[in-house]
Amino acid sequence: MSTQQELLQRITARQDVFGGSPIIRDMRISVRLILSLLSQGVSEEDILDDYPELELEDIRACIAYACAVISGDTLASISVDGS
Repeated sequence: MSTQQELLQRITARQDVFGGSPIIRDMRISVRLILSLLSQGVSEEDILDDYPELELEDIRACIAYACAVISGDTLASISVDGS
């Protein structure tokens, strides 16, 4: 199982993709989309079926990112790679 810091490394941000909003592994899939799907009750399996380029760890990374943000962790611990 990955640590929270390892999971957070899967989250990136690029100004040219969704205006710099957090995305998964530099793909055009936003953290917000995955969290929204989960909050609507869509299962991890269904998300992975609909987005075959995703991995289970990517979904967990989205949850870890949300947890870090609402926990008020330091910016350094939740900042994303802005390459």
